[in-house]
Amino acid sequence: MIDTEIEEEINRQINEEMYSAYLYLSMSAHFESLGLKGFANWMYVQYQEEMDHAMKFYRYLHERGGKVRLYALKEPPHEWKSPLHAFEETLKHERHITERINFLVDLAERKKDRATFNMLQWYIDEQVEEEANDEEIIARLKLIGESAQGLLMLDSELGQRVYVPLVQEGK
Repeated sequence: MIDTEIEEEINRQINEEMYSAYLYLSMSAHFESLGLKGFANWMYVQYQEEMDHAMKFYRYLHERGGKVRLYALKEPPHEWKSPLHAFEETLKHERHITERINFLVDLAERKKDRATFNMLQWYIDEQVEEEANDEEIIARLKLIGESAQGLLMLDSELGQRVYVPLVQEGK
């Protein structure tokens, strides 16, 4: 049976991951409305990945005998000043998620819950990747500046991103 405090915090993390998905779906819709289908695709793939992250926590909690509680999601923003602004907000959000994962790791260590600690290692690696992806796109958007041609080239490249579902052993 999982510790009740860890159970509560994982339920909060499920909400955080679901909000992340909701935020990226909103960003996808925003980019779609601007005709930036590549940016919309990139954010839609991000939405799908965040749903996977939420479900990984969901399944873990059930495996450990915990009870999943789904909380209301707050409404995400609907507009951003520019693609650069959207990705700066994405990076800020991912840094918040990294802080949450680090909090969960600290809690698992304090409670001596080695199973949860071990499971969270995947999320630590994932957050390094998430932040690096955002930082790379931000750097490229800064290089592009006001160039419409550069923006369209990046849009085309981001449109190539493909969703790859998490592999669940035996599930």
